[in-house]
This record gives sequence, structure tokens and C-alpha cells, in this order.
Amino acid sequence: MSAVKANNNRDTYKATAVTLMVLGVLYLVDKLIHFSAIGLPWVMNKDNFLLYTAVIFLFLKRDKSVGLVLIGLWLVMNIGLIVALLGSMSAYLLPLALLIIGGILYLISTR
Repeated sequence: MSAVKANNNRDTYKATAVTLMVLGVLYLVDKLIHFSAIGLPWVMNKDNFLLYTAVIFLFLKRDKSVGLVLIGLWLVMNIGLIVALLGSMSAYLLPLALLIIGGILYLISTR
């Protein structure tokens, strides 16, 4: 196995391990203090677990492709939230943002 592949595997294992530990800690803390009782119900929203994983993979892996794909999936799954956050902004902002993000990802993928 080449050194590059070994490092990529090591990065993946590290990011996966940290993700599992963070989710485990979140579940334990939720059992003790109940995030919803202190006004933070979104912390344990299952959709956000994908976002947590994406951020961890972006920070811990040298190859950012997995983290970027996970963030893209989170964005697609939560498009309603994003549209609600944009609220009064122009109807052209979301499609423009999607085009820009897609263009950036395409440029990254062709390097």
C-alpha cells in the first residue's frame, strides 16, 4: 500500500473516530441536561449530525472531498431551513449560491 493511501486511510479512521466520540458525548450530555430543556433542541436534531460529521471531516482529513460532499448533502436535505433563513432576500440568491458552490466544487475536483 502506498504512503498516500495509508495516510488517507489514517485520516479517515481519525475523522470517523472523532465523529463517533463527539456524537457519543452529545448523547450523554443530552441524557444529563436535555438540550431541549435549556432552549437548544437543534443540537440533537438528527439532520445536524450530518453537519457535525462534515465539519469534523473537513478539519481532520487532508482530502476535503468527503467533508464537502457531506456539507452538500446537508444543504440539500435542509433546503427548507436555508430558504427560511434567506427569507426576505431575493429569489435569485439561492440559485446563485448553488451555482457558485457547484463551480467551486468543480474547480476543486479538477485540480
